[in-house]
Amino acid sequence: MRLIRLLAAIACLVVGIAVGALNPQSIALDLGFATFRASLGVTVLVALLAGVVLGGLILTVSTVLPLRQRLRRAATNKPAASVPSPEQRL
Repeated sequence: MRLIRLLAAIACLVVGIAVGALNPQSIALDLGFATFRASLGVTVLVALLAGVVLGGLILTVSTVLPLRQRLRRAATNKPAASVPSPEQRL
């Protein structure tokens, strides 16, 4: 599993370097209250990273946290199962 993660990380790094190298044009990103100057490749990668982080946060808040709450409630409401003694097993 570690090897697959390492290979995926290396592949993402290579793709990021390629996108940055193939898009060297300088652009000005105007947000209304600030203007940023960067290369097109860097801007695309930052926008992609921001989308992934925002999507992960939304997924965590909308799905993961409610499921953890349900698991916690189910664990506190359910009494621990007792292990039968050897005599009870027969």
